[in-house]
Amino acid sequence: MGCCNRRCGLIAGAVFGAVVAILGGVLIPLGNSVIRGTVEKEAVIEPGTTAYDNWVAAGASVYRQFWFFDVQNAQEVLENGTTPVVVERGPYTYKTRYLPKENITFNSNQTVSFLLPVGAIFEPSMSVGPEEDKVTSLNLAVAAAYSLVPKVLHSVLENLIKTSNSSLFQYRTVNELLWGYTDPMLKGKLGLFFPYNGTYDGMFNVYTGKEDISKVGIIDRWRGERSLRFWDDKYCDMINGTDASSFPPFVDKKTPLYFFSSDICRSVSASFDGSMDLKGIEVYRFTLQADTMASPTVNPANKCFCRDQKTTKNCTLAGVLDISSCQDGRPIFISLPHFLHGSPSLRDDVKGLSPSEEHHATFLDVEPTTGFTLRFAKRIQVNMMYGPSKVITVLKKVKDYTIFPLVWMNETASLDDATADMIKEELVSRIEMLAIVWKALLGSGVAIFVLCSISYCMVGSDQSKLV
Repeated sequence: MGCCNRRCGLIAGAVFGAVVAILGGVLIPLGNSVIRGTVEKEAVIEPGTTAYDNWVAAGASVYRQFWFFDVQNAQEVLENGTTPVVVERGPYTYKTRYLPKENITFNSNQTVSFLLPVGAIFEPSMSVGPEEDKVTSLNLAVAAAYSLVPKVLHSVLENLIKTSNSSLFQYRTVNELLWGYTDPMLKGKLGLFFPYNGTYDGMFNVYTGKEDISKVGIIDRWRGERSLRFWDDKYCDMINGTDASSFPPFVDKKTPLYFFSSDICRSVSASFDGSMDLKGIEVYRFTLQADTMASPTVNPANKCFCRDQKTTKNCTLAGVLDISSCQDGRPIFISLPHFLHGSPSLRDDVKGLSPSEEHHATFLDVEPTTGFTLRFAKRIQVNMMYGPSKVITVLKKVKDYTIFPLVWMNETASLDDATADMIKEELVSRIEMLAIVWKALLGSGVAIFVLCSISYCMVGSDQSKLV
């Protein structure tokens, strides 16, 4: 009778262990379903959700750090055609994107439209010097006029340069070069980012995700259009993805992230580079794909971004993007800092450049469950082009077309401690607790089942020996 009771107890124990293990197994999809449902609800862009509260406000502090390329041998370049030598100076840091979105309007097609006001406030504590620091840089007016004025009118341009006492290079303050100064030759205001303060980016229309969470944040229209009008090509004019501040939740590391940047007038994609820890939160780091700025000979999809056969060496030049078509004709070339991933000839034409993946690559650190970008560094270099002329005195010694670096910018932000704590409390801790519970149930249930099953077999074996 004792053996019978013991065997019954072991059977009951095995059954109990199996039930506990099954409960642990069931808890995995059940818990994941609860978390997924909560995230999908809170990720929708509508009043009352976590996503909306973060989306509508200015959010984490965004900074733009600028490094200028200070020309060291301007006179030798003019007189002898010597290769320019530059030294990097910076950072000069400004707080930007500190203003909340304006004109927020919810539309009937499950999109929300808004304007993004832009401004810049100088941050002396994060800068190497005051805005009044001066650097020797390319003359914006001369370089722009050279590109825009036909050769048959170079004599007129030569006269303007001489009468205004202008040259190929100029010595100006950081503030002037960035935000504007009155140019003596053109008699108007010029600046790398002029006008900026008091202006807007947009209008944007983005999907709210209310009916389809996989579309949340994805741009439907920019400036009222579903595609761009800069590149005269259906592929290059596509507006793909979000604005990179967030992505649809449940990010798959195998799938590239697409986003549109008005700074470079095109959409780009980023691929998974690795997992990282950010203040106790696991994030996926995505970086620009290696062929984003490749020449069409390497990446044929970039053919439509090649605008000028002459300045791009018959579209074989890698690493630069001519965005003049979206800059009101201003001959601006965009690249990664120090011509990272660019053709060697770009660095041969200007000495003093040292590209580095660590310091010059663009990346996004995305929390995979929510799709929120918790840290990013968008790094862009602004360049202009000049070339030889038989008429313009300051260009007579120039041997070939030169894409000259003016400044590179790191637009960056990272979540603060309070936001990190909120994410860990509301999301990470719940996921971790769920994992602990199901592992404990599954582990203990399996252990009980195995121990009871083994003991049952041993009791059965002992009983048969007695018989």
